[in-house]
Amino acid sequence: MTDRKLIKRVAVLGAGVMGAQIAAHCINVGIPVLLFDLASQPVEGKAVNKNAIALKAIENLKKAKPAPLGLADRASLIQAANYDDDLNLLADCELIIEAIAERLDWKHTLYEKVAPHIPEHAIFATNTSGLSIGALAKGFPDDLKKRFCGVHFFNPPRYMHLLELIPADDTDSAVLDELETFMTSTMGKGVVRAKDTPNFVGNRVGVFSILAVIEEARKYGLSFDAVDAITGSKLGRSKSATFRTSDVVGLDTLAHVIKTMEDSLPDDPFAHLFKTPDVLAKLIAKGALGQKTQAGFYRKEGKKVLVLNPDTMDYQPSDTTSSPLIDRILKKPIAERLELLRTTDDPQAQFLWAIFRDIFHYCAIHLGDIAESAREIDLAMRWGYGWDSGPFEDWQAAGWIQVAGWIKEDIDQGKALSNAPLPEWVFAASMSASQAVHTPEGSWSASANQYISRSSLPVYKKQVFRAPLLGDGSPDPSTAGSTVYENSDLRVWVETSQPEVLIASFRSKMNTFSADVLNGLQQAVDLAEANYAGLVIWQTASLKLGTPGGPFSAGANLEGAIPLVMKSGPAGVEPLVKLFQDTMMKVKYAQVPVVAAVAGIALGGGCELLLHASRRVAAMESFIGLVEIGVGLLPAGGGLKEAAIRAAVGIEHAGNTNYLDFLKTSFENAAMAKVSSSAQEAMKMAYLQKGDILVANVYELLAQAQNQVKSMHYAGYRAPIQTLIPVGGRSVISTVRGQLANMRDGGFISEHDAHIAHKIIHVLAGGDVDAGTLVTEDWLLKLERQAFIDLIGHPKTMERIMGLIQTGKPLRN
Repeated sequence: MTDRKLIKRVAVLGAGVMGAQIAAHCINVGIPVLLFDLASQPVEGKAVNKNAIALKAIENLKKAKPAPLGLADRASLIQAANYDDDLNLLADCELIIEAIAERLDWKHTLYEKVAPHIPEHAIFATNTSGLSIGALAKGFPDDLKKRFCGVHFFNPPRYMHLLELIPADDTDSAVLDELETFMTSTMGKGVVRAKDTPNFVGNRVGVFSILAVIEEARKYGLSFDAVDAITGSKLGRSKSATFRTSDVVGLDTLAHVIKTMEDSLPDDPFAHLFKTPDVLAKLIAKGALGQKTQAGFYRKEGKKVLVLNPDTMDYQPSDTTSSPLIDRILKKPIAERLELLRTTDDPQAQFLWAIFRDIFHYCAIHLGDIAESAREIDLAMRWGYGWDSGPFEDWQAAGWIQVAGWIKEDIDQGKALSNAPLPEWVFAASMSASQAVHTPEGSWSASANQYISRSSLPVYKKQVFRAPLLGDGSPDPSTAGSTVYENSDLRVWVETSQPEVLIASFRSKMNTFSADVLNGLQQAVDLAEANYAGLVIWQTASLKLGTPGGPFSAGANLEGAIPLVMKSGPAGVEPLVKLFQDTMMKVKYAQVPVVAAVAGIALGGGCELLLHASRRVAAMESFIGLVEIGVGLLPAGGGLKEAAIRAAVGIEHAGNTNYLDFLKTSFENAAMAKVSSSAQEAMKMAYLQKGDILVANVYELLAQAQNQVKSMHYAGYRAPIQTLIPVGGRSVISTVRGQLANMRDGGFISEHDAHIAHKIIHVLAGGDVDAGTLVTEDWLLKLERQAFIDLIGHPKTMERIMGLIQTGKPLRN
């Protein structure tokens, strides 16, 4: 086989929703991409752009929700193409992904057309969600068969971490390794290798679980919203639970996957379930396909959510919640939880035990058929369906042999969905001895009848902490390495593989800033300056057990600040604000590099910490902003000060003294509490800077940040030198205040919003001074501090703070 090159350009065949979004994600991670579709034909003799279908799909990406692109205007980077004129362009591609409709005959027709144009160095892959890879490869020449496989992205491709990699019998193992490396590091995916069986791993198990829920809900007489109330986050699964998730996926898509199972698995012990439920068929027949048609199991009327009544097929208000009894049971450890659910005479409890039992039963029977080991099933359900833990992890945590006995008892009594017995391996001596499918030795393989270790591909060396599985011996990042210093809210430590880099990780709720966090950060900087190459600020929440991603920091701990105000008035909070500012300045002027590794939300003070770091390493899904106006405050940890500095630098580079031009974006960001929708947008908003690193896979975040520290240290890092800052002064302030008065009088903002915005521009412009006045950072920090103290004593600000604490939602009064 001809040696292949690095994957530098991708072609996607098919500009439907999935194909277009795969192309969009290529752009997100910086890979040039071609998007192909049919050539448009002349209409009534009038010439048309032959790429019109692909171009329309590209245009639609700008409006799609959730946004497929990190920046909507980058849609233009996708190159439109058609099969009639542009197949020669495939010669420059190293990866070609087919993503047309799930019809074997249509795919074969397309393959006949494109196969002669696929270069010898390219990998050819299909994004099928369940068709046989072997059947799709029939008719290929032997060399192309070796380079053909399945790469099943989950929808939407930008956000879903799971990617299934499926070989056919003839696929070269080197092709799979190359693709796994590319998809893991460049595309940012969690790769699960699946066997070439119908619907592979994620959808095979996930759709069965939906069908089981529908059947058990019918048996126990539970409504759709009652089921969703107890099968969502309370169960450790996706917040959208079962039927809301089905609406999001699309009921036609769900029906298609069910039909694939029905057609392909007639001998499955659970085959009687593999048919489109009547209620689903009726919804599809009337065009109610879920979220994309604004109606499915649920429908929204304004702010009111209605749920389908399956008896009348009409919608009614959705107000069903879980019972207090079920809430109490679901808070118990899983061993106690399952026993209580199984023995409690309550329909919701019996239903919940039944769906646990059904998924355990199904996964045990099919483990050897669909996956190399239990690992693939658990990771697929966590990454593809948003479960906090996989089915085998739950079973193991609850007591392997005990739960197996309960399942066997239900099967024997005819309570299970199938009378097929549990396979022998479930009760084997190795299982009885270890009580575990996941061990430090590896995860259980039913087909190999042994424990199988994890992939040792070099790409995983970039993941300091790989996705853990219960019982596999993976280190816990919250306790791993060696602790150098700690207090109640922060731990300073070193990781074994790179002991020259110090790491600071918060322990506070939502990684908010408390006095202990701030004092701990100052201690971390001192320690780093004395003994280390530098400091990384990284939160272990980045590696949530379910779908990766967690808060970098939700900002200041407002609940901790309120008692200070109550006790000593607004001035009582000044020492804490001063401590925050001093800490940010210590971070900025540290004598060693301080690198912030951000994923998830970095709001308010979290954003300000990023702005003061020497460099930022950011996961693609980073949501960054100065949002203090939402609680009636303004940034007081140096965020406005840093914006004034950036404006001064911009003026110097442009040779332009119109301060407002360079302050406008920063003012709007803070005054409107704008939050980036991606790391790319954060770059555009100047919360991330040129030279910062964007990381596609959040599991690589820590290693990338550690390497940045070492690189900067090796290059002879020196702290920045403090300089005087020219500011816009009172002329800028008066101009903006006039604009704010018009917005307030026009009803676009409230009186209190205008009041806060006045204070924001007062700080950004450097206060009541002449334009061009040179001020210090301390001057700007003092302005921030004074404005913050004035605002926190305002009654309307207190209303906003208390409203957020009590409801979790911002109050705009």
